[in-house]
Amino acid sequence: MNDIAHNLAQVRDKISTAAALCGRDPQEITLLAVSKTKPASAIADAIAAGQRAFGENYVQEGVDKIRYFSEASPHALQWHFIGPLQSNKSRLVAEHFDWCHTIDRLRIASRLSEQRPASLPPLNVLIQVNISDEESKSGIVPEEVDALAEQVAALPGLCLRGLMAIPAPEHEYQTQFAVAQQMAVAFARLKARYASVDTLSLGMSDDMEAAIAAGSTMVRIGTAIFGARDYTKQ
Repeated sequence: MNDIAHNLAQVRDKISTAAALCGRDPQEITLLAVSKTKPASAIADAIAAGQRAFGENYVQEGVDKIRYFSEASPHALQWHFIGPLQSNKSRLVAEHFDWCHTIDRLRIASRLSEQRPASLPPLNVLIQVNISDEESKSGIVPEEVDALAEQVAALPGLCLRGLMAIPAPEHEYQTQFAVAQQMAVAFARLKARYASVDTLSLGMSDDMEAAIAAGSTMVRIGTAIFGARDYTKQ
């Protein structure tokens, strides 16, 4: 077993343990492997170990990998764009990715809807919530979720699937859980209004257990799977 396969097995075990502790089925929780800055060889190792869903933060890098694996892998993979999205890059996301996690304004959502090819199913999208009210983070405040969701849900090229957040780093479990619960409340309210809503993308390596306990359905894990990133190559 190579390092990535070993790491994936450990992460999956942690997800299963966290789910069991709060009485949830681990099958309810999707593991999104965050592969930004990592080479195709590392992703190939993850695919060989059974991983199928990957998250990318940089548009062109992600598109290059999607194109490569559409030819190199016999498996059906799922590609999620999880980084900040600029208007001039929206077409590439609309044409190549399966999901976009970072919808925080109608203008971007409208562009993605218009640019989504008719030959593809609607782009799955999540509304990003700035749950910790950090100036450095993208996303809307929780109070704005309902209004934006109504606008996004009406766009024909998109399928509203739920919410995403990147909470501020916290070391105490109870603090992590309290923040995650705020997202869970917003998610439950949205889920009650829209039949398509089923995804709460919340939790990374350091707060995954608290996020799962609060009700996250998708955790985004990078370094724990692929190792530390080298940003000098960007």
